[in-house]
Amino acid sequence: MDVQVARLRRLARPRRIVFPEGDDPRIRTAAQRLAREGLAEPILIGRSSSPDGLRYVDPETSPDTNRYAALYYERRKARGVTEREAARIARRPLYFAALMVAAGDADGTVGGAANSTAETVRAALHAIGTAPGVRTVSGFFIMALPRRDWGVRGLFVFSDCAVVVDPTARELAEIALAAAGSVRTLLEAEPKIAMLACSVEAVADDAQAEKVRLAFEEIRQRAPQLHTLCAGDAAQALEAQANALIFPNLNAGNIGYKLVERLAGAAAFGPFLQGLAKPANDLSRACTAEDVYGVSIVTALQAAEATAGKQG
Repeated sequence: MDVQVARLRRLARPRRIVFPEGDDPRIRTAAQRLAREGLAEPILIGRSSSPDGLRYVDPETSPDTNRYAALYYERRKARGVTEREAARIARRPLYFAALMVAAGDADGTVGGAANSTAETVRAALHAIGTAPGVRTVSGFFIMALPRRDWGVRGLFVFSDCAVVVDPTARELAEIALAAAGSVRTLLEAEPKIAMLACSVEAVADDAQAEKVRLAFEEIRQRAPQLHTLCAGDAAQALEAQANALIFPNLNAGNIGYKLVERLAGAAAFGPFLQGLAKPANDLSRACTAEDVYGVSIVTALQAAEATAGKQG
């Protein structure tokens, strides 16, 4: 995290991070720290009850609410959303924050301290949408292992461990491609992707193995320059010096990251979201102010990378 903080300090301006649960004490504590250290410009959705120097926005009184409602209506009218429904939805803090990002009035959003993952991800999907050419939003953890000769100085991206329960071959390919971008953005390294399966060679007719094989072929077609391999297990991935492990389904991903965390003494950061047009991340409802601070730093870096990519 010290490295990520140093990267943020080198930016020309702090990124604007909006928090839909601005009344939560954990959010306020983290926001005050981010502002004090100059790492982000926090925007809290809610009503200020104390002179803490932070910026608060109330959807019920904001002059931008109608503009955000119109934006939401344009995005969702094909799905049957009416203008009246859009006006009501735009006032919900999760949606108001995501629409603020979609409109360019904030660079990223961090929510989920008081809302479920499903609600938080849904708001981001409906208001921000996926990145161009992407149809799958997924999650990833950054795993920090004591052994610095593995991965990128001991760091790995594990995906998907948070969102897509049982991805199809196409979705698995998109998860891998998004994870490659996460390696570049947060680990500052060239991605080396390992597609994990029970055993691609020994169980050629296994449905999971076949799904991984098809995903591997799609990646080769869409990103032939990407260093990707099919690995029967994590041992093969480590031997190949992979820095991103792609699991065949959510259960495998959760088992994998928890085993590494418990048995290898690793630290797990996340989950974070990838595949969105603009950054949005989900917090655990049991999060601490320190967790909010860390997720906000990652969100700000994702926003900075997105801006750099557009400029490039």
